[in-house]
Amino acid sequence: MFSQENLYSAFSIPLNLKENANAVIRMHDVKVDMKSFNEMHITEKKIITVLNSKGETHIDAYIHYDDNIKIKGLEVLVFNKQGTQIKKIKMHDFKDASAISGGTLYSDSRVKFLDYTPVSYPYTIELISKIVNNNTAFIKSFQPLNGYYLSVENSSYTIAYPKNVTIITKEKNFGDLELIKSETLGLYHYEVNHIKAVKKENYSPLFDDMVPKVMIASTEFALEGVSAHIENWDDFGKWMYHDLIKDTHDLPAKTVNTIQELVKDETNAIDKAKKVYQYVQDKTRYISVQVGIGGWKPFRASKVDKLGYGDCKALTNYTMSLLKAVNVESNYTVVFAGKSQRNMEKDFAAMQGNHVILNIPVENDEDIWLECTNQKLPFGFIGDFTDDRDVLVITPQGGKIKHTKKYLLNENEQIIKGKYSLSNQGTINVNVNIVSKGIQYDDKYWLETKTKRDLDKQYKKRWKYINGMSISNMKIENDKQNIKFNENVSFLAPNYSKIIGDRMLLTINALNRNSHIPNRYRDRKFPLLIKRGFKDIDEIEISLPKDYKLEGLPAKSNIESKFGNYSFEINVKDKNTLVYKREFVIKDGAFPKEDYNAFRDFYKKVSKLDNTKVVLIKNNI
Repeated sequence: MFSQENLYSAFSIPLNLKENANAVIRMHDVKVDMKSFNEMHITEKKIITVLNSKGETHIDAYIHYDDNIKIKGLEVLVFNKQGTQIKKIKMHDFKDASAISGGTLYSDSRVKFLDYTPVSYPYTIELISKIVNNNTAFIKSFQPLNGYYLSVENSSYTIAYPKNVTIITKEKNFGDLELIKSETLGLYHYEVNHIKAVKKENYSPLFDDMVPKVMIASTEFALEGVSAHIENWDDFGKWMYHDLIKDTHDLPAKTVNTIQELVKDETNAIDKAKKVYQYVQDKTRYISVQVGIGGWKPFRASKVDKLGYGDCKALTNYTMSLLKAVNVESNYTVVFAGKSQRNMEKDFAAMQGNHVILNIPVENDEDIWLECTNQKLPFGFIGDFTDDRDVLVITPQGGKIKHTKKYLLNENEQIIKGKYSLSNQGTINVNVNIVSKGIQYDDKYWLETKTKRDLDKQYKKRWKYINGMSISNMKIENDKQNIKFNENVSFLAPNYSKIIGDRMLLTINALNRNSHIPNRYRDRKFPLLIKRGFKDIDEIEISLPKDYKLEGLPAKSNIESKFGNYSFEINVKDKNTLVYKREFVIKDGAFPKEDYNAFRDFYKKVSKLDNTKVVLIKNNI
């Protein structure tokens, strides 16, 4: 009976919490003691049992620190599966490193992290830490579950705060899960128990939009010594602009003259902006720089002008300064970047976001959005890194939540036109042109930077179902003006078709077969979300081998569904020539989980039809 109460023993974990779990949080207790608007103490104790090697990622035994974050205590105890302590790791035993990525030039942030190799599984880690943070802009949320394949036995969170400070909260996604909470003046307490692990499912909503969480912020906070009082996004925008951005627009007079001369013949604001954007792309490069006011205050424009590099904040602010010099309005914009399309919380004004882009407001039309860290992107194209999401636009008059461009289905188009001939021996000789737009352009424009050798590998990977390819021509063009990516490719491949006696089997779709079939889930838990739609249109002319003739043609096929549509047909141009036409459309949208199997079946049918074969027979038969 004693072992059942032992949080360090793997044998005391309830069986249903082990299901689908790589790790189990036995107990996680976070205490935030906000002493004032510019000082908080955070004490954390976490006991987690790691069931297998994949569970290592859930330990999260690391702490960031810098001049404003002081580590006052850090210790880890390790227990074997019976719950017996086998190791004690003190703060000086933790690894210590600069908390920078490969693209970071320099940073004042460091990290202490646990480097422990287990002898066997399961085992249990107890992490105890205490830090003092003079930045109160970021208050840790109560998020009991932070990943798939993780279950939680107990998780609790307490924040104590002075009476002259106002704390705001937002509860999300608790659903049927019981949130135990108590709220009194100066104290909030939250607790949950018994959260079962869930498997990751493809085509699901963003994890952050499904996971239970209480967001917490103070309306009065300090960031690197700069104080703020924020009641709403309007206040937040005014604070950011006037306290962090306004004094950084110090372009040298020489640069102002240069940029004004550059656009002197342009009367349209957009045409001016295009020239300024190209100037920034030609002059600067992106390097992450995380020194300064919590990574939120951009470097001065004069510094970027002199050095020729900067991070997203610096380059966005530099572009904004140049546009200001030629009387074009633009706005610094905070965004959650990444393919996941994470939104800023409209009704929770607090420090959010991980990236900065530039907004150019356009009257009576869609706003223009600029990614200032990329030297290759066309003007006004942001791709899947920042598309279709709520962002915070910072203006001198305040902050506004706006929505970035959504690339519609018909914009995300790929058009393939080509020819191929088939020899008597089954060798295929191909010439094809591919034009990609929208998100499909975004998937390919980076090929422009690749060497011929790398391009060769990419095309062989794209057409991996064709063996023995020998590519004779690869010509690509990044048409930034029209935002199109053009590819012209020629290749030869022996034994493409299969010869059986007097017959030859030809898989008619040589250049755009769908090989993707969504994973199967016996008991789907999450809704179906298709984030971005697309359209493929193919037309291929096929020259048949001279010693063969057509024995039969498959009937044309058409599939209509709520998720999209698919059609193909094969027409006889003359006795030696066929024309293959194909169209494949996927619609974006949210659907109930019950629709997932039908969605998967649609893809399976497409894949099957893409492997349709035409039968040829020798002329003398």
